[in-house]
Amino acid sequence: MTDANRRDLLIAPLLMALPQLLMAGSASAAPDPSKTIIVPPKDLVFKTSLNAPPQSIEVADIYSKQSEPGLYMNLTKWYPGWMSAPHFYETDRVCVVVSGTWWATSGDDFDPESTIPVAAGSFVRRVAHTSHYDGVKAGEKEPVIIAICGIGPIKFHAVDPSKPAVRKV
Repeated sequence: MTDANRRDLLIAPLLMALPQLLMAGSASAAPDPSKTIIVPPKDLVFKTSLNAPPQSIEVADIYSKQSEPGLYMNLTKWYPGWMSAPHFYETDRVCVVVSGTWWATSGDDFDPESTIPVAAGSFVRRVAHTSHYDGVKAGEKEPVIIAICGIGPIKFHAVDPSKPAVRKV
């Protein structure tokens, strides 16, 4: 094989790709918003949940709402020093800790010291009709953010409705 033939074999694929490369440079890099919906963190809207005090628990609905029928997903943010009261839901909820440390356990008796740390990246399944409670212990440096998904509508069933749904710890 001559040097010219070898050169032609090496250059041919580059020349064939050139029109595609030139067209790619003029195309938009953004996805079609009717096909791929992207919401950057700065655009998420967190609202206080469970009639709780400000900066205790907040929820950002990211797909539907847990109060509506069907699949929902939200980001739940617990601030340090706050936990839910023991409660349950009628349907399973699946959770992934996005950032921070979530302190969680199951049971009817509120005892924050019995909670265990659930680190970012961890998966938690809350089984329907089983009581549990969670939040962030006092002294933690940052809030926890949990992605929660389930089938709505859901209702918060407090084990003891005479006590607050969200508690300072």
